[in-house]
Order: sequence, then structure tokens, then C-alpha cells
Amino acid sequence: MPIPPKTLRYLKKLKASADPAEIAARLSPREGAPAALMTLPKPSAAAIARVWKRMLKAGVPQTAQGQLADDRTVAEAETYTGNIENMIGTVKVPVGVVGPLRINGVFAHGDFFVPLATTEAALVASYARGARAVGKSGGVSVATLGEGVLRTPAFRFASIAEAGLFVDWVVTASADLIAAAEATTRHGRLLGIDPVIDGEIVFLMCRYETGDAAGQNMVTFATEALCAHALKASPVQPRSWFLEANFSGDKKASFLGTMLGRGRRITAQVDMPDDVVEGVLGASVEDILEYGRIANLGALMTGQVGAQAHFANGLAALYLATGQDVACVAESAVGFTRMEQSETGLLVTVTLPNLILGTVGGGTSLPSQSAGLDVLGLKGSGKAPALAEVAAALCLCGELSLTAAVAGGQFGSAHKRLARETKA
Repeated sequence: MPIPPKTLRYLKKLKASADPAEIAARLSPREGAPAALMTLPKPSAAAIARVWKRMLKAGVPQTAQGQLADDRTVAEAETYTGNIENMIGTVKVPVGVVGPLRINGVFAHGDFFVPLATTEAALVASYARGARAVGKSGGVSVATLGEGVLRTPAFRFASIAEAGLFVDWVVTASADLIAAAEATTRHGRLLGIDPVIDGEIVFLMCRYETGDAAGQNMVTFATEALCAHALKASPVQPRSWFLEANFSGDKKASFLGTMLGRGRRITAQVDMPDDVVEGVLGASVEDILEYGRIANLGALMTGQVGAQAHFANGLAALYLATGQDVACVAESAVGFTRMEQSETGLLVTVTLPNLILGTVGGGTSLPSQSAGLDVLGLKGSGKAPALAEVAAALCLCGELSLTAAVAGGQFGSAHKRLARETKA
């Protein structure tokens, strides 16, 4: 098999930049480990100063300290306890707002101002354009289809027969296992335990309701208690076991999550009149559908999990603004966009099977993030289902605007106008 030209070009460039012996020397291990920072889990003014003293001595510029450890951040350092270790400050991300976004949902019903934290020019403008088009069409209809956060421990036994005996015991002892898990939480509920056998290995798919929290830690602690009970009471003991065996899809795009859901499963839809499509989005229904067909082909040919334009853009910005675990965008942004001609004009549907988010816990109580939830009117208990429906409606707005921008030849010019020209 011949070496690809791009590999040959890169090797040539690498050899021209440095002598091979010099590169080998740079890649070799060095003697003596650097003195590590002591882990400081509780933020305070003194702790921040201590970390900065060490970094400044090592050559980190003092201007960085001034930007990250501003007076207000240092004064409010204790606020971040439970969210950060070795705290050195806060990062200021610009926040824009989209809306009012009209949502006709089961839980979210009204006109919402949606805060988006991002450094990507044109993003807020694009979602705002989608929201404007949606508003002129009566709003987005949104429904929650289900919920359940997975944690999947695994147990390895001496044989397939022992694995089968363990599964048989799990079925008969499920009530006790559920009780052990639920004893760790006031708000979580273990919906079911689904065993999956691969030879001598047993995965337990433990699905939880997590109330208004995203629930990642909640399901971890509950499953740990479930496993402890299993190890104590099971008539057959595993050779090894692990609390999470990479079967749940946690922070990863997976076919399991796409089909069965992990978090909240939401679907949203709008039927948009022709005149709104053309007047607000600047493209015809025919051009949008033509582009959609080709874009879906691209998704199929490249093996994408799901088929959509850019759920991740809106979700990452919303997650940053409202204190979510942004890494969950890896799974939350999986989903499907469907566009077709209707009697009115353009029918647009999005489905997101894996929305991991919450309105309590995690970073939702931090000063800026709490304010973001206040902007939405969705801070605190009882509001997480509505936030999930807002997230799905937001994604629909982004799909509309981006698809129309590409179909109508506006994509490059919009970024040039809003990003490059405004920097001049």
C-alpha cells in the first residue's frame, strides 16, 4: 500500500524544520519530576494567592493573574466550593441573548429570553434569526418523550455459567438492589436494571430519574451503593468489577443513547409559512429542502451518529450560560433534523434523545450561571423539564437559520460581516 501524499508532505515539512536527532532528543523522557502543586479543593482568597505565587515564580505572566483573579472573583471565591480545585480565577465569556423565543411546550410554555455564552461571532445572530422566524410562525411545539440517566457497572465472573447465575440473582433481588440505590438520594429513582451478558462479563444498565439535577454524580453514588449490596449478597462473586464500564455513553456519542435515550428525550416542531421562510430566512423552501437532502447524504456517507447541522453550537453556548456540564454536549448534541414541504410551507422537526442538563446542582448555583437561569425564568426545583424543552426549541432555531444560510448562499458573507469586518 503506497504512503499517502499528505503523509509524505508532512514528513518533508517535519524534516525541514529540525534535525531528526534533535526531534528524538526532544521526545525523550527527562530526569526528575516537577514539584507538583498541593491540591487545594476549597477555594478562598488565600488559596488563590498561594497557587498564583507558585505560578508567577515559574514564569507565568502577572497580567494573566490580573485578568483571571479579579477582585470580585477573589472576594467570592468560597462561592465556587464544590465546583473547582486549585482555583486561580474565572474566565469571562461574552453572553448574548436570543428571543423572545416562543415555545408551546408541555413544560416550557411562553416567550423566553435565552442566554448564550460564546466567543463565536454570528452564532447568536443566527439563532436569533431562527427565533424570529419561529415567532412569526406561532412558536415551536415541544414535547418531552422520556427521561433516564444511565450508569452501567460491569462484573467479570469465572465463566458464562457464573455470569448467568448472577443475572438470575439480579432479577430475583431487584427490589433490594433498587432500595440500596435509592437510599443514597432524596430525588433520584432507579427505574430499572437491564442486564447485558458478553461471555463471562455482565453489564448492568441502571436507568435513573434524577429530578431537576443533571444527575451525573447522583447516579454514580446510587450505583456504587447498588454494587456494594450486590457484592455482599450475591451467591456468586465476580473476579473483578467496575462502577462504570463505558457502556452508558457518558459524555460520548453512542448508538445506545441515540436509540434508548440517556437524559431527557425531546422532540420539537414548527410549520413555517412560505412567506416567513423567504422573508426572514432569505431562502426558498425548495432550496432549503435540496440542501437538506444533500446534507443528509453527507451524514450517511461519513457515518455520523444522528443527522443534523449543528446542535452542539447552541447547546454548548446554553450550557455555558446556565452552569451545565459542558462535556455532556458530546452526547447531548446527537440527534436528528427532518425538513419537508407542508401545505403551509416548511415543516421542521428536531429530536434530541440525550439531553443531560438540570436547574439545580453542579454549576447552576454559581453567580453568573444562576443569573443565566434567572434570565430564562427557570432557576431551581421543578424547572429542569422546561429547560430541556427550551434547549430543543433553541436547536430547532439554529437548524433553520444555518440550513437557510447555506442554501441561500449567506453562510460565508454572514461570518465575514459579523466576525472579520467588525474586528477592523
